[in-house]
Amino acid sequence: MADSLPLKNLTVEDARARILAGASRLGVETVAVEHSLGRILAAPVTATRAQPPFDASAMDGWAIRRADYQPGKPFAVVGESAAGKAFPRAVQAGEAVRIFTGAPVPAGADLVVIQEEAVRDGDTVRFEAGEAPRSNIRPAGGDFQAGDVLLAEGVVIDPWRLSLVASAGLAEVPVARRPRVAILATGDELVPPGQAPRPDQIFESGSFSLAALVEAWGGEAFRLSAQGDDAGAIAAAVSSCLSQEGPIQADLIVTIGGASVGDHDLVKPALKTLGLDLVVETVAVRPGKPTWSGTLADGRRVLGLPGNPASALVCAELFLKPLLAALSGGDPEVRLSAARLVAPLSATGPREHWMRARLAIDAEGRLTASAFPDQDSSLIGVFSQAEALLRRRPGAPAALAGDTVEVLPLRRG
Repeated sequence: MADSLPLKNLTVEDARARILAGASRLGVETVAVEHSLGRILAAPVTATRAQPPFDASAMDGWAIRRADYQPGKPFAVVGESAAGKAFPRAVQAGEAVRIFTGAPVPAGADLVVIQEEAVRDGDTVRFEAGEAPRSNIRPAGGDFQAGDVLLAEGVVIDPWRLSLVASAGLAEVPVARRPRVAILATGDELVPPGQAPRPDQIFESGSFSLAALVEAWGGEAFRLSAQGDDAGAIAAAVSSCLSQEGPIQADLIVTIGGASVGDHDLVKPALKTLGLDLVVETVAVRPGKPTWSGTLADGRRVLGLPGNPASALVCAELFLKPLLAALSGGDPEVRLSAARLVAPLSATGPREHWMRARLAIDAEGRLTASAFPDQDSSLIGVFSQAEALLRRRPGAPAALAGDTVEVLPLRRG
């Protein structure tokens, strides 16, 4: 990074732009359609045939020629058409074919009289469907035609789109390769859950939540063993993710903690030995000022998140999520929603503030937001209840109840 470019106290937008610079889809792989849920399409999905591929009955009833229809007129029952078992010939004048929902409409027939309006008497059936009954026929290609583009490149396959892919007859689809993310928590104070901590230690939790977020956001997460305040051990842990012969071969390294300016903040000095080139050193954001980013000598990206859980999770939403989207060929845009403030908020300071908040719908159907009273960056319990991040811009004046605020809804479940 050129020395002339400032690295410290960047705005959220500037920091995100630098973190995303040059980020693009890492590669393409083909997966079975049943394994495509949540993946990002790497090419458009095109229909191989029409859907439905034939005129299909929309109801259970009787297929006849509309030109023959007269209320009360008897028709000869000549067979039936069921799903997967079409009537084998064209319907002639005065004939009726018993038909079921989804079954092919026989050639010659252009009207399905529903069964509730039919009276069968042995080998004949008559109808009382009024003078101009509905056709109750789904036309061939009514959903889509062969050659139609059903899904564009870059969309995420959700359960509804997965159904569309399968209905197009595709057994496999090309999707973006999932970014491989190695997560390293640091600090002498950390001990894994389940072990007995000393009185001066805490349970390490950040890597668990970040790994879950990475998976939810389309990446593959690999939790490395937490390292103490030892620059050599930190560098070695990261090095293990860089070798082409190693078990992980990460595309992105995410570190937690060790990113401020204290004597024990050793992550950046440790990674300098691996050729770290910083593009972001600090961000003018609250919480999360120590957030940083850069690249290693081999071009591998590194995102450093603060050790306080709320800081790490806020900055993961602001920077990690869009970066994973860009590396997957998706849309990295961070989109905010407007909400009405429930309770007043004091003026903000010089840093942009992202507050944990609840969301609700008021009596008029409008989205409302209420910030939690305690926004301390160490409070995991508050984050576990939050449904959104409420954005307060730098130097914003006090906000009153009823004012419009920006919120970033959080994915819960």
